[in-house]
Amino acid sequence: MSIFDEYAPFVQDFIYRNGWDELRPIQVAAGDAIFHTDDNLLLTASTASGKTEAAFFPILSLFDANPPSSVGCIYIGPLKALINDQFQRLTDLCSDGNIPIWHWHGDVSQSHKAGLMRHPSGILQLTPESLEAILLHKHMAVPKLFGDLRFIVIDEVHSLLRGDRGGQTLCLIERVSRLAGVNPRRIGLSAT
Repeated sequence: MSIFDEYAPFVQDFIYRNGWDELRPIQVAAGDAIFHTDDNLLLTASTASGKTEAAFFPILSLFDANPPSSVGCIYIGPLKALINDQFQRLTDLCSDGNIPIWHWHGDVSQSHKAGLMRHPSGILQLTPESLEAILLHKHMAVPKLFGDLRFIVIDEVHSLLRGDRGGQTLCLIERVSRLAGVNPRRIGLSAT
């Protein structure tokens, strides 16, 4: 069975609609690792090589087969602009699979954030600082928000892991894991 055949039907339809003739090697390798192992991953490839899809096609397929009962995946990006870009990129794909996607930073409306707090589900995209704010101000809700957290995707991992911000990010991931009682798989994405 090919990796494409393991994707959920809505992911396969998305690939057809976008006119992709074949998966890129990184997408095949990531799909194999995500579907068939419990390993953490570091996906490195050039810009616009399909790293985001390499991570999210199998994650969304797994969520389609077995929906998480809380936020199932946290996506951490270093910049609000990247979060907004990835939110737009994944919105159509996630809506095709009825998988909620949320983003959380200073420019996101309170009503959107309140929706996540009422119905924690799907994918949450944020910066390390926004994750820290949730842990500080919504700490009592962490088990409900992240009790079935399965993946943490860290985009531009090379930029986050240089200096203090990288240490902060690692500590935040550890805090979420301990407070929620989970051990999510980590997937790093990097162009370098």
